[in-house]
Amino acid sequence: MKEKDVFGKALEAYFHNQKKQVLTTWTNLTEEDDVPLSYFFRDYKQMPKIEKKALDLAKGRVLDVGCGSGSHSLYLQNHKKLNVTALDISEGSIKVAQKRGVSQTKCASIWDFQNQKFDSILMLMNGMGIGKSIKKLPLLINHLKSLLTPEGSIFVDSSDLIYLFDEEDIALWKKDEVYYGEINYGIRFENETEEFSWLYVDPRELKKACIKSGLNFKIIEKGPNFDYLAKLTF
Repeated sequence: MKEKDVFGKALEAYFHNQKKQVLTTWTNLTEEDDVPLSYFFRDYKQMPKIEKKALDLAKGRVLDVGCGSGSHSLYLQNHKKLNVTALDISEGSIKVAQKRGVSQTKCASIWDFQNQKFDSILMLMNGMGIGKSIKKLPLLINHLKSLLTPEGSIFVDSSDLIYLFDEEDIALWKKDEVYYGEINYGIRFENETEEFSWLYVDPRELKKACIKSGLNFKIIEKGPNFDYLAKLTF
């Protein structure tokens, strides 16, 4: 989202004017859906239990990857008094996070972020999606591993999209060796559109990638829509 930064512009627009602002989203598997931008500004009480669980378990020095408007960072910073770095490639998102009071922010890609160590790394709201493909997933996990302290934890949530397919579809993607969680994602705000590759990873594939990277994998919370929260540790 670095070139057009449609998402960042949408967050900035909502921050300055909260009237009926929506972000239109779609994928190659789903129809268009209007998401109220207020959703990205929710407080702890409004968050799903998966996110609450991750925030409850976060400790020490925290890296919030894909921080968006900074809702998770603000809770950890203000309520748990933790040392939090909010990271996002979106300039608009970082501006909003700063204006909302996040103390430490960094506008950069996770791939360019290095030479630091954290006790907790948050990859929430399907954070592993930035891996883009199942083949690149181990690369992302290895990079996150390089940012983790020996006793640290990575908290990641995602969804298993298998429920969107029937048996014939499943047979086809298995035959073609195409992973069903690799999708094309689109967003639109005020007639400006951006599309990008995204990854939804089922727990079995994520566990396999973790094992390859020398990390332990454990599901610690499940949601109502085939979504789950996993904890990755040494």
